[in-house]
Amino acid sequence: MKLDGRIAIITGAGSGMGRAMAQEFVANGATVVAVDVRTDPVAETVKLLDDGRSVAQTADVSSRADVERVVTEAVERFGRVDILCNNAGVLDDYTPAHETTDELWNRVIGVNINGPFLFSRAALTPMLEQGKGVIINTASISSFVAGGGGAAYTSSKHAVLGLTKQLAFDYGKRGVRVNAICPGAIHTGMTGHLMTADGRNPHVDAAIAATPAGRWGKPEEIAHMALFLASDEADFIHGAAFTVDGGWLLP
Repeated sequence: MKLDGRIAIITGAGSGMGRAMAQEFVANGATVVAVDVRTDPVAETVKLLDDGRSVAQTADVSSRADVERVVTEAVERFGRVDILCNNAGVLDDYTPAHETTDELWNRVIGVNINGPFLFSRAALTPMLEQGKGVIINTASISSFVAGGGGAAYTSSKHAVLGLTKQLAFDYGKRGVRVNAICPGAIHTGMTGHLMTADGRNPHVDAAIAATPAGRWGKPEEIAHMALFLASDEADFIHGAAFTVDGGWLLP
């Protein structure tokens, strides 16, 4: 099993891509610390895992105290942290800059880039002591282009790639691999509001239909990439950004 015996922290694990990652990792031998700001959904994720070892943690990824508590308790309980998936994220509903409030800006930046930084900083301590670790950041196609979100979201996802590259540069020779996954249109609870009441949105449908895949992506397809990057098969991959977007960026 690719991740046999490894301990993984996955944020945003209460649903969508985070839940799919948790299921994929446990199916391949890992134990998961599932993290989400919502208590009931993340507890449901651990119930679905049904492995007898994985645990749920309620935490706000933008809170330093919450982040440090999660990492400290993971080390106390399991003795190590092998994998960190910084997956938690929020959208800004395509809000342009002149309509972006301080509250919206701070929330998006707090979750989407401060969260990965805080969790990475905290997890690096046990990883460097072990001499080995993997950090996987969930970025976006909005890390490369405009139009996939508003001012706050696009800025935050560009920043995630910068953080990924710098962490890879700083810590690769010390045994910690850092990479990013850049999803396109993935059908999750977070993107469900983009659909109309009858499940159709002509604007979204048209954009997705124009991609080579011609469909929404599935959370499991992001989880498959995360599994590969977390495994030893990806040992020579550092600081890379993998688009899993159905070909959205080809044009």
